[in-house]
This record gives sequence, C-alpha cells and structure tokens, in this order.
Amino acid sequence: MRGFKVLLLTNAGRKSGKSRTLPLGLFDWPGGYLVVASNSGQPSHPSGYHNLMSHPQATVQVLDQVIPIPAEVLTGETRARAWQQVITSAPAYAAYEKKTTRIIPPVLLRPSK
Repeated sequence: MRGFKVLLLTNAGRKSGKSRTLPLGLFDWPGGYLVVASNSGQPSHPSGYHNLMSHPQATVQVLDQVIPIPAEVLTGETRARAWQQVITSAPAYAAYEKKTTRIIPPVLLRPSK
C-alpha cells in the first residue's frame, strides 16, 4: 500500500453492527500502532473512524498475528508528537491537513494485555 506497512482492522459497523475489515497503513508507535483518519483531507472523517469511535474494541491483523486492540484518539502533546512522526514518514499527510479545516486524528491501537 504505497510503501506503507499495513494492518487489517476489524470492528463492528456503527449502524449495522456487522463486522467490517479495513486495510490501513500503519506507523509504529511505542506499545502499539498508529493509524490516521485522514480521508485524504476530505471535510469529514472516514466512516471507518466513526465505526471505531462507536466500537473501539477491535482486532488487528499484522502479518500472521491477530490481536485484540482498543482504539484511542491521541490529543494534546501526544497527538503533536505522533503527527510529527506521521508527516515526517509520509509527507502526503501534511498536504491532507492543509486541504481541510478539521483536525486529522492519529489513532493509537495498543494491544490488550
């Protein structure tokens, strides 16, 4: 996926409750993975983000491992550090940020203990 490492995120749809699986580019982050709800800089968050916020308990598949994982939207200084890592690794995300007035959320997926 454009040179990114990829995970498969599976969780319930917010309206249907049906299981949904999305391939997402991932960024390594201490203790977990970052994914970004950029929606290519569109005015609204992607539907997968809304699903995840409605049902934050999910699973991810990374290579051959399937891991239960809660999702957490990063804010404040942690978001700023994560966002800097994202745009350093993948400058296209900085362009997405310039296209929209919304805050593009980095989401931390940290394996459950």
